[in-house]
Amino acid sequence: MISLIGADLEAYVTAHTTRESELFARLRAETQADLASPQMQVGPVEGAFLRLLVALHRPQTILEIGTYSGYSALAMASALPPGGQLITCDIDPVATAVATRYFAAAGLADRITLRLAPALDTIRQLAAEGRRIDLVFIDADKSGYVDYWDAVLPLMPVGGLIVADNTLWSGKVLDPQDASDHAIVRFNAHVGADPRVEHVLLSVRDGIMLARKLRD
Repeated sequence: MISLIGADLEAYVTAHTTRESELFARLRAETQADLASPQMQVGPVEGAFLRLLVALHRPQTILEIGTYSGYSALAMASALPPGGQLITCDIDPVATAVATRYFAAAGLADRITLRLAPALDTIRQLAAEGRRIDLVFIDADKSGYVDYWDAVLPLMPVGGLIVADNTLWSGKVLDPQDASDHAIVRFNAHVGADPRVEHVLLSVRDGIMLARKLRD
């Protein structure tokens, strides 16, 4: 999904955000040139936002639902505190092969574990292992957002953060037509009705829902 603001203002925002490194720029260029649906990739502004959020929150364990070519995973993993780990889930072997290559090139392969399986299966496995998840980034199939939310929140401590991408969905939340439109509307309402969190819907790029767990 593209930014909701005009191209000139988007360029201004990008120019006044910490610049992406050469490796991130290469990953973005390769994704756009070689992979299907390159609009799914997190852009440099959202990547900078995610990195700063991790640096401020200092989670020990991050769960990412939706790896694609790895830009967001790299952004978050680069800010992990010592001993921190990022687990990223996807089912696309082609895009994640690119991601894995860049994880190694960035020297972050030891901080990132890719689980090539349906995300709900991975979440169930993490629950069975008794794992605690401090921060979750949801950026996958929109029809699954509510299920992902319900599955991960019990694994999170009070103070844990959930970040969900594409929550304005190119403005289609105002006039939903297809299944994905309605799924995002349903997710935003679901978050708003959940008494366990406080939340804010941000108009960064295509919309980011940021929620903090208050209680079990």
